[in-house]
Amino acid sequence: MTGDAEKRLEALANLDELGAGFTLATHDLEIRGAGELLGEEQSGQIAEIGFSLYSELLERAVRSLKQGKIPDLDASHSHGAQIELHIPALIPDDYLPDVHTRLTLYKRIASARDSAALRELQVEMIDRFGLLPEPAKNLFAMAELKLGATELGIRKLDLGERGGRIEFDSQPNVDPMSVIRLIQSQPRHYRMDGPEKLRITLELPGASERLRCCRGLLLALQKAD
Repeated sequence: MTGDAEKRLEALANLDELGAGFTLATHDLEIRGAGELLGEEQSGQIAEIGFSLYSELLERAVRSLKQGKIPDLDASHSHGAQIELHIPALIPDDYLPDVHTRLTLYKRIASARDSAALRELQVEMIDRFGLLPEPAKNLFAMAELKLGATELGIRKLDLGERGGRIEFDSQPNVDPMSVIRLIQSQPRHYRMDGPEKLRITLELPGASERLRCCRGLLLALQKAD
């Protein structure tokens, strides 16, 4: 019997409660390696909603089932805005090889309540593991954008090479006049597509352009005090 087989049998022997399948999968992940789970090439449900939200939904479902409740996976307010910029945004395994530590840090980043908490976490990671690689910087930048977008009542912000869209909640915390001014000043680049969607047509070839565009849009949409 191989060493990996013995590890799997030991993991099976220790699991006897609800949610054990996910725990077993985590053990198996550690034994065989993460592959592309935490990389740019993801598939299935993880590709659709992102790793952090996928993990959060799974954790919430297991917790509800343990309490004898039906999982409520439609409560979109609990995970905030969805930010998709189609850029590498991850903690590379060559920067931090230990998969458990990476998973813990992903959760801490996703759970950060404000920009100050994200900055403290960045300082901690730099102190522990060295200067952040570009994909990790993107990950923190997108986490901060998510906080701002959620506060404005934005459901989704999606930008790629040729632009994208902003999808608002039914009652966003956005200054309507700022949207009107944006469209009137640059009608070739911005237009409403229904009552809750702003279409954006811009050349945004790389990460820096998309991040800069997102920050500018969130600032422009803030309500005046």
